[in-house]
Amino acid sequence: MDTFKEKLCNRYRVSKADTQTLLDCMEEVHFKKKELIVHEGAKNSNFYLIKNGIWRAYYHKDGVDTTIWFASEGEAAFSVWGFVDNANSLISIEAMCDSTAYCISRTALNQLYASSIGLANLGLNLMERQFLGQENWLISAGSPKAKERYLTLIKETPELLQHVPLKHIASYLWITPQSLSRIRASL
Repeated sequence: MDTFKEKLCNRYRVSKADTQTLLDCMEEVHFKKKELIVHEGAKNSNFYLIKNGIWRAYYHKDGVDTTIWFASEGEAAFSVWGFVDNANSLISIEAMCDSTAYCISRTALNQLYASSIGLANLGLNLMERQFLGQENWLISAGSPKAKERYLTLIKETPELLQHVPLKHIASYLWITPQSLSRIRASL
């Protein structure tokens, strides 16, 4: 099994057979670096699994972009507002490099969930991971040691340094780009 499928199975605790069933129902899509996948203020109820590449989600307020998550190979990405409520998204999702993903509409995914307990459990695991990721991000924002947050981030996802501008990493860490530069210089 290729790395993408292994990561997907391990991360979301789904069987190889259920993974293949899901992928067989999804469309492969390609995005160029800096292309917006989800536009803030627009509806997008699609669900994506990233085959390769790195994406970031952010919101724009008072002239500043604030990054709220990164997703890479084997991870799910979607706008919660569009996916759950079919509402306009409050975030944008952008490809940080040329990327390939699998895409399925919310309607088609819900039909799959209804057809298989394994796939229904995948849906549950996806939402649990989404909640966990957001809570970790919120808690880390309160951590007094930006250096520790940076070290944890690059340990968990070292590929970010190759594809993501430092200003977006700084935003995700709740620090200024200048503070991030000082942290990197001290290492």
